[in-house]
Amino acid sequence: MYRVEQFSLSNYGKIQCLNNIKCSNINVILGENSTGKTFLLKALYVAIKSQEDYLRGDDTNSLGDILAEKIKWTFQVERLGDLVTKNAKEPLEFSMAANKSKMEFRFTKDANRKIVKLSGGVSKEGNSIFIPAKEVLSLYSIILQSREINKVFGFDDTYYDLAKALRISPSRGKNYSTFAYARKKVKSIIDGSIDYDESSGKWFYKNSNRQKFSIGATSEGIKKISILDRLLANGYLTKESVVLIDEIEAALHPQAICEFLDMIYDISKKMGIQFFITTHSYFVIKKLYLLAMLEQGMVNCISLENIGNNFNCDLFDGMPPNSIINTSVNLYRQEIDEVL
Repeated sequence: MYRVEQFSLSNYGKIQCLNNIKCSNINVILGENSTGKTFLLKALYVAIKSQEDYLRGDDTNSLGDILAEKIKWTFQVERLGDLVTKNAKEPLEFSMAANKSKMEFRFTKDANRKIVKLSGGVSKEGNSIFIPAKEVLSLYSIILQSREINKVFGFDDTYYDLAKALRISPSRGKNYSTFAYARKKVKSIIDGSIDYDESSGKWFYKNSNRQKFSIGATSEGIKKISILDRLLANGYLTKESVVLIDEIEAALHPQAICEFLDMIYDISKKMGIQFFITTHSYFVIKKLYLLAMLEQGMVNCISLENIGNNFNCDLFDGMPPNSIINTSVNLYRQEIDEVL
């Protein structure tokens, strides 16, 4: 079972410094817009995914070459050095400890397409995935064409990797019982299922009354939750996977968010699959706080602030200091004052 235990990074794009961040089964990255939540999620993804692609199949490329290419296509940069924080005098540095091994790399603003200093890292089994905030299914064929035929920037590697994973047909063999339970939960949440028509090359939604709808006429929330269902059904996700979800609350109503997080908690607890989730929703952090109270060490929070007052804590110990939480509390106090 693969587990990111700790990471640090400095001068990495929008993030100037995060030191010795400890990780749990479920890790929520909380912060306002432009605090670097998605950027951090992508930084973790390229490190994890590069190790999965290393020595896979007949690929003989070095880990450094795979990592450099993954950074290029995930962050959409012509030169690696463009990722170094603006006005930073020191190089970009990243380190990640996982399963008793440590991966570290660094490069300066002069770096072009090579990572000069890289140490550690392993050939990792499993298939990790990044689920973007924006909808993917209706853009499925466009994403594949832009990368496999046109080979141009536009859709980064988080979209491309997801499209390739979704292309795998559901398995007819036995699956983990926890996954089977989660799939039933998904069907209940969306009142139906999403499937792919091989002949037409299009996705469609079929409700509980067996009515079919084009993917364009289907709500964003249904499509988002259905993505995880497909990855559970086709065997792409395993116990070695890490799942990264950007803005989990996007396009989901409150009840669906709660049920989705309940499902994630169950999968993580029973299967050991690690999740990294970004949010700027008080509703999400409150639900995760309630789940964290069930067991110490299950839900970790990384609180990001524009002014650099970043904070890392176990949600079992309480809600972290953050402007999003403070705003919600202030609204509650204002309401009390108005009523009284």
